[in-house]
Amino acid sequence: MDKSGKDIFGKGFDIRTEVTNGQCPLCEAKTVFVSLYENFYRCMKCGGDTEQKVNGVISYIPLSGKPISLNLIKEIYNG
Repeated sequence: MDKSGKDIFGKGFDIRTEVTNGQCPLCEAKTVFVSLYENFYRCMKCGGDTEQKVNGVISYIPLSGKPISLNLIKEIYNG
């Protein structure tokens, strides 16, 4: 088994990306979002991080004013 990537992200941390379109609540532009981890997306126009909420309509909720790291996302989901 190839061990590349295991030292950087630790065991069991799987990165899957998804690209979607939407309106950014931070810069208010119609833009492309790239998933960071499951429901976390980054705006490709302003770099703002959002969480995708699905409640009859897909909307993006700002997480914070600063970009979040993959390590923080890992901590949120792994406890």
